[in-house]
Amino acid sequence: MRLKSGIWVAAYVRRCHVEGAFAAVRRRGAEEAGAIYIKIARLDGTGTLYGPAPQAAFDEANPAARLFTPILGREAPAADDGIEARLLREIRYDPDVWIVEVEDRAGRNFLDDAVV
Repeated sequence: MRLKSGIWVAAYVRRCHVEGAFAAVRRRGAEEAGAIYIKIARLDGTGTLYGPAPQAAFDEANPAARLFTPILGREAPAADDGIEARLLREIRYDPDVWIVEVEDRAGRNFLDDAVV
């Protein structure tokens, strides 16, 4: 059974704060199972956007894990306006999404091994 989105986001924000980065929930989605998007802002007008990994990336041995993949800014940080435009498209498609923004000049994502 997968952890509720609201609980996962609260724990993730706390983890970012413990690591010394500022994190805030910009948009609250569906408490039970809303998709989560994480924007890493490098504070220089660029960043990286992470979103839910495709279903094919999930591990049968650990079906409760939340896996993320870089959507924008995979090789090099993307412009903030491009990230914001993508987030607006995601909100139009699914209004129950969560958006968490992390401010970290080094671009750390604090997602452990959950990035594919």
